[in-house]
Parts: sequence; structure tokens; C-alpha cells
Amino acid sequence: MDFLQHELSNILAALHGFELTPWKAVGLTGSLLFTSRWFVQMYYTRKLKRVVMPLAFWWLSVCGSALLLAYFIIGKNDSVGILQNFFPVFVSVYNLIVHMRDVKRRRVVVESEV
Repeated sequence: MDFLQHELSNILAALHGFELTPWKAVGLTGSLLFTSRWFVQMYYTRKLKRVVMPLAFWWLSVCGSALLLAYFIIGKNDSVGILQNFFPVFVSVYNLIVHMRDVKRRRVVVESEV
């Protein structure tokens, strides 16, 4: 029991000394955006009763990854965080480009039918 009390007091001491810097705010915002994309995906999957990856999922991925990259490159200079968030940006941007091309292609098809 003493061990748990000791660990709890360490955690509370660390939280008491927490300082929210501008770069931490950037990192936390990026983390919030990147994590929220899963709730958006789950919402649309439940709503449509099939698995979907809505456009908002990819936008949240791009914005969250960009903010996290900025935090890890400029705010913290952490190579692990940089590598961890570098790849998702490209995948998300690629999927947005594919989506925009598909929307454009569908628009051309609809206009040619009219």
C-alpha cells in the first residue's frame, strides 16, 4: 500500500508542476485532432451501419499530424515523434487527393450526361 501511495504522490507532484507552454498547446491540439478522427469514423460507421472513412477523418489526420510534426520538430526536437508522425501526413494527403480526383471525375461524368 505504501508503494501505491508513493506512486500516487509522485503523479500528483508531476501534475502540480505541469506548465502549459505554447508548444505544448500545439502538441496537445494536434493529439486531440488526430485522436478525434477515430470518433468521427465510429460515428459515421454507426450512422450508416457500414464501415466508412469519411472525408473529415482524413482532414483531421492531416491537421493533427501537421500540428504534431510542428511540435516534435520545433517545440521538442524529438526524432521519435517526428518519425512517428511523418508518414501519416503523406497517407492522409494522398487519400484527400484521391478523393478530390474522384469528385472531379464524377462531376465531369454528370455534366457530360446532361
